[in-house]
Amino acid sequence: MERSHAILERLLRLHPREIDLALDRIERLMVDLGSPDRRLPPVVQIAGTNGKGSTTAFLRAMLEASGRGVHVYTSPHLVRFHERIRIAEPDGGRFVDEDELADTLIEVEQANGERPITQFEITTAAAILLFARNPADVVLLEVGLGGRLDATNIIERPLASVITPISVDHEKFLGETIDGIAGEKAGILKPGRPGIIAPQPAEAMAVIEAEAARRRAPLFVANQDWVATPEHGRLVYQDEDGLLDLPAPRLIGRHQYTNAGTAIATLRKSGLGVSAQAIEAGLADVEWPARLQRLTTGSLVARAPDEAEIWLDGGHNPGAGIVVAEAMADLEERVSRPLYLITGMLNTKDPLGFFRPFAGLARRVYTVPVPSSPAARDPVELAAIAGDVGLSTEPSDSVADALDRIRDEVTGEAPPRILICGSLYLAGATLAENGTPLR
Repeated sequence: MERSHAILERLLRLHPREIDLALDRIERLMVDLGSPDRRLPPVVQIAGTNGKGSTTAFLRAMLEASGRGVHVYTSPHLVRFHERIRIAEPDGGRFVDEDELADTLIEVEQANGERPITQFEITTAAAILLFARNPADVVLLEVGLGGRLDATNIIERPLASVITPISVDHEKFLGETIDGIAGEKAGILKPGRPGIIAPQPAEAMAVIEAEAARRRAPLFVANQDWVATPEHGRLVYQDEDGLLDLPAPRLIGRHQYTNAGTAIATLRKSGLGVSAQAIEAGLADVEWPARLQRLTTGSLVARAPDEAEIWLDGGHNPGAGIVVAEAMADLEERVSRPLYLITGMLNTKDPLGFFRPFAGLARRVYTVPVPSSPAARDPVELAAIAGDVGLSTEPSDSVADALDRIRDEVTGEAPPRILICGSLYLAGATLAENGTPLR
């Protein structure tokens, strides 16, 4: 077992709850560590329900294409915790290495002592300490949950604050209404610092605008101050500084045009001076695993029917269901194939809202457990919910078992399109079992 894994397990015992949104504990810890949060390179903070990881990936790719060194903090991880902390280095940076992570976690743990603190707060403090000690030009700091009381929100003067599309998720902590969730996300806006806002539901936008006015944060809003649209297989971006005619993003799906546009708007509004050439290179080079990722080799791929298309996506809420179903419909329009879903979800999510956009699109849903997750929804229960929206369903023991069943079902038919979806935890387990490398 890696040393850092044992430390992370120990850190879970420092607070009775895994999630307890507040800022006082990490603010105190930052002071005890010598205020590394005040020694960071310029910070771009990214909040939102859907698309914040992809937007962060676009930002990183474009900045690195411009020659910038970029630190990146994201969550959750897919296979190893180390994926959450990327250290700037030439040629694309690197995940934090094992000894560096373990030593820094111990240092932060010792500074905290026995005082109650969540694991996410300590790991955020460790990331900030690492970022302060390693040179970079920009820090990309993705919010963990919400925004207003998230541990990442100790940054007082970010270069820019970004809010990607908002929908309902994490209701237990953020509330069950769009306007309530928007209020939490808008908590990252800071006086005098630009807020770059992706397309939002009207009720979310009203809350964001009111909060921005209260905090005196200037906004740069999609479809008002900037526009990013697909046109003839290309991305056309326009704002007050002019028009960019760009290649399509490497990441699949119509929603990725929005995420790429949000990244471009952030770079232009924050004054980072990234050239059109670097933006083009970033669109071509961007990588973000488990977001409509095509799997073409590996042990699980080998179990699928010959010439099957296999896609992997970690989206798990109704908003994600809409954009992923749209992407599958676009693929169907280009090349028709029978679509099969292999889906596992946690019991904290809304499966009915996730499945509804796939009604009439998917031939069958194979429901599976999410490996090693006590919060996983039972496949039989999940199949019944998918059936409520008119989908044909079948519970299965695992992704591998579902692939075997699909192989048996489609014998003699056209090669299928298979989407493994519903949970980032399922996506991570799939990548690990398939042997797909992350970098």
